[in-house]
Amino acid sequence: MKIGTIGTGFIVDVFLSALNKIDGAECVAIYSRKEETAKPLAEKYQVGTIYTDLNKLYTDPTIDFIYVASPNSFHYEHTYRALENGKHVICEKPFTSTVHETESLMELARKNQLMLFEGITTIHLPNYQLIKQHVDKLGELKLVQCNYSQYSSKYDALLRGETPNVFNPEFSGGALADINIYNLHFVLNLFGAPQSVNYVANKHPNGIDTSGVLLMKYPKFIAECVGAKDTRSMNFVLIQGENGYLHVENGANGCQNVILHLKDKEVRLNSQTTINTLYYELLTFKEIFDNKDFERCNQLLDYSHSVMEVYEQARKTADIIFPADHQ
Repeated sequence: MKIGTIGTGFIVDVFLSALNKIDGAECVAIYSRKEETAKPLAEKYQVGTIYTDLNKLYTDPTIDFIYVASPNSFHYEHTYRALENGKHVICEKPFTSTVHETESLMELARKNQLMLFEGITTIHLPNYQLIKQHVDKLGELKLVQCNYSQYSSKYDALLRGETPNVFNPEFSGGALADINIYNLHFVLNLFGAPQSVNYVANKHPNGIDTSGVLLMKYPKFIAECVGAKDTRSMNFVLIQGENGYLHVENGANGCQNVILHLKDKEVRLNSQTTINTLYYELLTFKEIFDNKDFERCNQLLDYSHSVMEVYEQARKTADIIFPADHQ
């Protein structure tokens, strides 16, 4: 499993660190618009090739997969071109800007018999699987609360009058896309699509959400997802049922520690041995690739499509509009 990457940001560094721990997988090329921005990563992970021409990356015959970690608004274009050139793709979250873009990529991947994955850590974590195994012990659920808030250094730039990509509608940014998406995946993979969706956001004058609360109504319980890039918070997940509650420490993105509370009994659940959460999604993707398991790949792809439907609906309830909405 030989991978080429698009992007040189923090997440690519984390991705390459995780990839180094996977037997039979390696990064063989890094793309960046400027060679000097790719050099530190290439040297750190002993990657032999740097491209500053995307076409050369797409047509490199040694590459099986392309990992797309460009700004959100470029996910669709970069993934589409990779698929056109016969490459499998791992695309960072959020998958695309719109449902229409997701459907277009799904159609092309299936037409060309290529694997396409959304790089979302939460649903592949061992501790998340433990949550799935134990959630029924809580009895009838009433409330699900998720909070993932992380003050962004780019927010200071926004306050100074600059417009970093992550806070720019032109780049499909915002708190829902960048951080609350983990909470959304946490809830939807457990419980499926809700009956109703409403996102209430704190918005910058440019129209982007810097923080917000996503409320999802299910037949018998309510799920609340809080995501902020303009404040800090204690990050957590609480799933509350009539028999007790389940507490996920430090938020949905990593599921680091899971504590099951049943009346006066407390059980700690933890089967994760690696801090780098991208390791687990890469293990899953490689297993699917090695086994040519297109059925499982397509199940994950259908799931990502269902998340995009709720994500787009939530975004539009808060009147957060991206250029891709008009295409």
